[in-house]
Amino acid sequence: MKPSNRKRGPMTTAIHGGETPDPATGASAPPIHMSSTFVSEDVAGFSAHDLDEAGEGFIYSRWGNPTVSLLEQKIAALQGVEDCLCLASGMAAATAIFLTFLSAGDHVVVSDVSYAGVAELARETLPRLGIDVSMVDMSDLDAVAAAIRPTTRLVHTETPVNPIMRLTDLKAVSGLAHAAGALHSCDATFASPLGLDATGLGVDLVMHSITKYIGGHGDAVGGAVAGRADLIAAMRKEAAIHHGGVLSPFNAWLIARGAATLPLRMRAHQDGAAAVARWLEAHPAVTRVMYPGLPSHPQHDLAARQMTNFSGMMSFQVGSAETGRMFAHRMIDRLEVIHYAVSLGHHRSLIFWMETAPLMETSFRLDGKQLKSYEDYAGEGIFRLSVGLEDAEDLVADLGGALD
Repeated sequence: MKPSNRKRGPMTTAIHGGETPDPATGASAPPIHMSSTFVSEDVAGFSAHDLDEAGEGFIYSRWGNPTVSLLEQKIAALQGVEDCLCLASGMAAATAIFLTFLSAGDHVVVSDVSYAGVAELARETLPRLGIDVSMVDMSDLDAVAAAIRPTTRLVHTETPVNPIMRLTDLKAVSGLAHAAGALHSCDATFASPLGLDATGLGVDLVMHSITKYIGGHGDAVGGAVAGRADLIAAMRKEAAIHHGGVLSPFNAWLIARGAATLPLRMRAHQDGAAAVARWLEAHPAVTRVMYPGLPSHPQHDLAARQMTNFSGMMSFQVGSAETGRMFAHRMIDRLEVIHYAVSLGHHRSLIFWMETAPLMETSFRLDGKQLKSYEDYAGEGIFRLSVGLEDAEDLVADLGGALD
């Protein structure tokens, strides 16, 4: 059997993308290639600059590995793009974008609410390397336009943002970035490749922590960036070969196996999250629920227009920081189904309480109103809930045991 380039449905793509029966054995399931090096029949140098001359074969697993390549092809197919680069973690993927396309003297615009590792990289590491950074509320298009400079080379967004579920109008931001000659990258981990058509909305580079929804089972760490072939080729030389943050073939095999059920899981995540979000919104102890699938979300119209799956991610508040800590301790003691743990996008439901202050310092707008700070929107603390694949009634009962 030969791989086909014909466009197929999401379930077929998730199962068969990047895969063919093993030519050596006929095995239907893909093997794991744990070799660090490969016997070569060509004379070639051992430099990143020789990568183009290396052909389609494999030389060394830092350059490329058959199992990792399979996963890259599968994610590229799911995302609907030309190519993909898989790396050791979601942070390795984010770092790969920044350090491949930015140099000293360049300027980057980054969402003012981002995954904590990305936010710290933007605030602390990039300026130390001579890269100018502007942190901007990406839901305020006027602020995005005002932040772009002649030296802007990249606009990095995240939607929905972690953890407050704020959305970014990707098509509009893509237009602003491209008009300035800049690339637009987006962390779409919360949405998954099936949650929104990021590339169809103009995004050049779509990154995921594949530890989350794509792997889906909480047993392997990895990251991915998908996009145009020329951009991914540049990142492969810089981030994989020079920086060395490559993905283990075993993790790639686990994540590819999880990716095969991504469409089924995302439908179930969304259905379960919708039921839990409605229950939380009606609970007297809960003061706010932030889930794009709820009509009460301030950007629900954008979510309905831009997202094809609202995913299983939500946040909710219970009032003051003191109240939040009290309920967090109750959850640690009482939860029987939901795990009180970090991370997200797994088959198990996960919840974690976060204080607001360390998450963000800048102000932003919501519904056209200028807010003084993140606390005006997110209160003094926030629970981030990743709804897994359990029965919704069991999740509601579990939360009720801690909140009632």
